[in-house]
Amino acid sequence: MRPQPVLQSLRLLQRSHLINSATGRRAIQTASSVRVPNFAFAFDIDGVLLRSSKPIPGAADSLAHLKEQGIPFILLTNGGGKHETERVAEISEKLNIPLDATDIVQSHSPFAELVKGPDSASALENKCVLVAGGDGDNCRRVAEQYGFKNVVTPGDIFMDNPAIWPFSKNFSNYYKTFARPLPRPVDHTDRARGLKIDAVFVFNDPRDWGLDTQVIMDLLLSQDGHVGTLSEKNGRTDLPNHGYQQDGQPHLYFSNPDLYWAAAYPLPRLGQGGFREALEGVWAATTGGLSKGVELKKTVIGKPYQGTYEFAERQLLRNRAKKFEGVSDLPPLQQVYMIGDNPESDIRGANSYRSSYGSKWQSILVRTGVYPGGEPAWTPTTIADDVQKGVQWALKTSKWSS
Repeated sequence: MRPQPVLQSLRLLQRSHLINSATGRRAIQTASSVRVPNFAFAFDIDGVLLRSSKPIPGAADSLAHLKEQGIPFILLTNGGGKHETERVAEISEKLNIPLDATDIVQSHSPFAELVKGPDSASALENKCVLVAGGDGDNCRRVAEQYGFKNVVTPGDIFMDNPAIWPFSKNFSNYYKTFARPLPRPVDHTDRARGLKIDAVFVFNDPRDWGLDTQVIMDLLLSQDGHVGTLSEKNGRTDLPNHGYQQDGQPHLYFSNPDLYWAAAYPLPRLGQGGFREALEGVWAATTGGLSKGVELKKTVIGKPYQGTYEFAERQLLRNRAKKFEGVSDLPPLQQVYMIGDNPESDIRGANSYRSSYGSKWQSILVRTGVYPGGEPAWTPTTIADDVQKGVQWALKTSKWSS
């Protein structure tokens, strides 16, 4: 990742290690000699900083002001589909603010931790994973940049055998632009010897819901993740979960729970959460669902989930330590202001988050995105008309004078 760019106006924070011109020795700074804020910010992007890729008034000025004041912040979004370096470069250009890849946490950023896993047995680095969602094979390339070495997309499987979902034949020319040969063919004579998927990741909003739903359902009902197989344990009432997902099927991961998001259209649009709800509906219709004691076992990350906020706070603390490198008595981070437009993700997440580092997260709901007004589903610390007013409120609350 590129080193974090620093504005020239940050004279007090140009370097944490000061070179003594007479002796050439590094002088260690202290918090008393450097103005170190004990608070930081986390910003949602869509509906807070940008709307349909256009800057929301006051957004750029707010980030520039925080940089000039040396106040740490991170962009925390349920969006994704591109690598952090690519996404942050686009945001930097649109807002005319220099940002680094470490300044952003996307919905799928925590998936990178699964490459090595907590131990070698659970590491997915060399196993075959299915990545769904996003434009073309952008998400495959993101996964490969994270370190996954064997990545398959639903488009690859379709181009190998279009009969798997005949209604996607109209998309054949689209899939031809990025589909790759499968690492192992789907063996229809001995399917257990064919392509095996070890994990399923929905990295971003799927474009072809029908194909993605069919491929994922096939894998959830398969024997040991082999494409084209059907587990004999499915439906057995003598087994846990009536035998479903009890036969080595790949685990299913979703990166974004948002049902809606703010786009160019004046009304909110369905997001990845809509696809998940649709998939769960198909799962319930196939297995009997919760009414029959059958659960779809899955992992969902992204805001408002605890794990995503833990990942974001670790990144924010690393950035803060780097910004104030050399300060011998760096005070702990006490407050984080989460500014978002979605009560169900941004506000709920900040309100519910319990930091192991002792910081308190306060939520600021803005009116420039999904939130339509009225009584929000989750009550924020405060409501602001836009991000600029939200930042001003937080600075005043923290008694920070420019």
